[in-house]
Amino acid sequence: MQRDTVIEVRGLKKVYSMGHNEVHALRGVDLDVRAGEMIAIMGASGSGKSTMMNILGCLDYPTGGSYMLDGVRVESLTKNQLADVRNQKIGFVFQGFNLLARTSALENVELPLLYDRTHRRIDTRKAAAAALDRVGLAQRMDHVPSELSGGQQQRVAIARALVTSPAILLADEPTGNLDSRTSVEVMALFQELNNQGLTVLLVTHEHDVASYARRIVELRDGRIIRDVTQAPEDAARILAGLNPDTVIV
Repeated sequence: MQRDTVIEVRGLKKVYSMGHNEVHALRGVDLDVRAGEMIAIMGASGSGKSTMMNILGCLDYPTGGSYMLDGVRVESLTKNQLADVRNQKIGFVFQGFNLLARTSALENVELPLLYDRTHRRIDTRKAAAAALDRVGLAQRMDHVPSELSGGQQQRVAIARALVTSPAILLADEPTGNLDSRTSVEVMALFQELNNQGLTVLLVTHEHDVASYARRIVELRDGRIIRDVTQAPEDAARILAGLNPDTVIV
């Protein structure tokens, strides 16, 4: 693994047994992600996109191949070791926010630090407050989720993902529960975090969400069929099969 490569996947395979049948969700995927990239992973239902996310997020093991995450070989880890990697190296943002309903924004953000088994000496409340300030919610840290808008709840979820200073931020359909205006605000926040040096992986089926990324990886039938890098404004054109120089009217 090169020093600036945070993810290195080689020959990644995942096979599910369905009775007497085998479903090949991933068929030998190779992927490198450099530190500081913002990548959209796309694909239709059944493409292997969700399986890829689960393995990159250390939520599942591959059937074959290798996966290096920030210098750690993942596929051979025990369940407890895998849980530690998830906690320390990956920040998750989900479509459904996954906040504790009766817990303040500050306490929701603080949770990953309380599960950290490395025993780092850290002021967890101070770190959580700083993460909320980073996403523009310093004035809302004492509010519970029901007192926040959908966009604010997703910002709390992003702050929770940031609080452990992860190697990557993994966002699964992060705007799926948001209206169009709020989606734009949340995606602008992801771009801002990426501009600050954070590695961001977006798993999405929406072309407008993918257009915020500088690189788009598209899966079909368990294989990468497209891996393109372009200016964000060109992404929608490329995904639509158009030349980036085409003028859309």
